[in-house]
Amino acid sequence: MLRPDARDFVDLQTYPIDTPDSSECLKLLSSLRAQLKADGCAVLRGFIRAERIADLVAEADGVAAQGHRSFNRTNAYFTTDNPDLPESHALRRFYDRSNSFVPADKFGADSILRSLYEWTFFPALIQSALNEASFHRYADPLADVIVNVAEEGGGFPWHFDTNNYTVTLAIQNGSEGGEFQYCPNLRTPDHENYNGVEAVLDGGSDRIKTLELQPGDLQIFKGRYSLHRVKPLRGARKRYVAIFSYVEEPDMVGSPERTLQLYGRVLPIHLERAGLRADALID
Repeated sequence: MLRPDARDFVDLQTYPIDTPDSSECLKLLSSLRAQLKADGCAVLRGFIRAERIADLVAEADGVAAQGHRSFNRTNAYFTTDNPDLPESHALRRFYDRSNSFVPADKFGADSILRSLYEWTFFPALIQSALNEASFHRYADPLADVIVNVAEEGGGFPWHFDTNNYTVTLAIQNGSEGGEFQYCPNLRTPDHENYNGVEAVLDGGSDRIKTLELQPGDLQIFKGRYSLHRVKPLRGARKRYVAIFSYVEEPDMVGSPERTLQLYGRVLPIHLERAGLRADALID
């Protein structure tokens, strides 16, 4: 099967990312940078051409059954309980999580999503929007290009991302629910801000923003520092979201504990590189 051409899927008239020096692309980058500076989140509405979304849905349908389903309780940091801390501490707040992630090794050379992820102009757009001098594809062989599959009752409780920059593409929404909520820049590389996290978990924070993405929308999100969640879904239709991950360090992979939680297995590379992080944050 021929490798898909990302140019056939991206709305290049609206988003001319293949001409990075054009005035239109420079204007786009300026807008994205402003959004990211404001709250760590930028959205490109209709990034994928409407007539090609069905192809992405078909790709997701084809691999959905290969996702790792997990039903457990987790805190915002994907760590185990610490009984030495007060019960009200953010690290001791655990919530039900029901989800499914299709790992990256299910998306081969014939994948539309992998073609987009590896297309020269796609990561270049993300890097320029983020103004990052050091920018690399996530080195995790299970997590660089994945699809999140959520069904009725599923979602994702409040959490921080392991990788600094996450790029998501909405493919199919559930029948109801599934809204994305986030609290911009709630922590920094050297400060966890547990009090701020606890306020969100208690439902008393005015920093929560709600975003309703539509199929074909691309989102650039600094999820390492912004607490976020996906609200539970209702109805029979599955919610598909592709996740493309980029990081500051070239050799970063997920921790063994978190990888096992999300994908049901750990590879040797996760054990070899355990603890190699760009910062000292909990997760």
